[in-house]
Amino acid sequence: ICDSVETVVHAERFDGFVGLAGCDKSIPAMLMAAARLNLPSVFVYNGSILPGVHKGKNIDITTVFEAVGACAAGTMSRDEVDEIERAACPGEGACGGMFTANTMSSIAEAMGMSLPGTASPPAIDARRDADARRAGEAVVNLLRLGIMPRDIMTKKAFENAIAIVNALGGSTNAVLHLLALANEAGVKLSLDDFNRIAAKVPHIADTKPGGRYHMTDIDRIGGVPVVMKHLLDEGLFHGDVMTCTGKTMAENLADLNPPTPDNDVIRTVRAPIHAEGGINILSGSLAPNGAVVKVAGLSHDQKSFEGTARVFDGEDGAMAAIMAGDIAPGTVLVIRYEGPKGGPGMREMLAITGALKGAG
Repeated sequence: ICDSVETVVHAERFDGFVGLAGCDKSIPAMLMAAARLNLPSVFVYNGSILPGVHKGKNIDITTVFEAVGACAAGTMSRDEVDEIERAACPGEGACGGMFTANTMSSIAEAMGMSLPGTASPPAIDARRDADARRAGEAVVNLLRLGIMPRDIMTKKAFENAIAIVNALGGSTNAVLHLLALANEAGVKLSLDDFNRIAAKVPHIADTKPGGRYHMTDIDRIGGVPVVMKHLLDEGLFHGDVMTCTGKTMAENLADLNPPTPDNDVIRTVRAPIHAEGGINILSGSLAPNGAVVKVAGLSHDQKSFEGTARVFDGEDGAMAAIMAGDIAPGTVLVIRYEGPKGGPGMREMLAITGALKGAG
């Protein structure tokens, strides 16, 4: 995707560009293209889907995977699985929890590559049209001011991105994408930076898949700026970084003046969900070069686990074992050869985790 954007921008001899994207891979790809081209650029997020409703409760795509696991375990009928499948995705937009797309849109806003307040409105919201129009005005302003993406995507901006991922309990995929983006921007970023920031920035957003709320709920209480302003006030966020408005992050947040955390969807850093950030980097004999764990999805009694390993050489074998009821409680599932090279394509294993949870 990044290569395609680069090719078109060079072929058309653009002076700058607005990147529009709305899913897991296309968002980091647009940011990578901006860093590589280093022309005045603004990112516009397409927005996330509204939650579906089933039996009076909000549901999303992970509910479907969990329902499949429950059906395999004999605790849910095929008819109810069908009802959930039909209700889970009521319209357009990226997946509605704090999954990869919403994590990356929050990163774009935290880095200053998208306009303030644009990460959280749903895809169907009328504000999206206004966001796109303002982005066009902003990119022209950047051209006049001579502000380039690499002026915005500095080491401090990447530290803000890591801070927002930890505070929101964002996707582990953010680690992969931020390292790739830093490489394009010429910024030195390592796994050590993630642990350093996670040790300071607590997890404060009660978001799916580990929590209760969707991106629409964050939007309802003021959007990502609520979190950024709170972190800034607590000395956990850089306010002196340049953004695509032509102003600093602190100036943008002062202009926007978002509300304080509501202590429900968004907690405060003094009373967090987890005292450490949502993403931690581990290393050991299984992963000497590092492994990513989403602390935001764990309860306080799940920090240590010991069990018997079942090793599968691919996702399909593991899924078949789950569906056959062949995974005993206390088992550690190890799925090999599903990386970028082995898969190929690095499948995200969401069906596996959802089916396991649904099966109990």
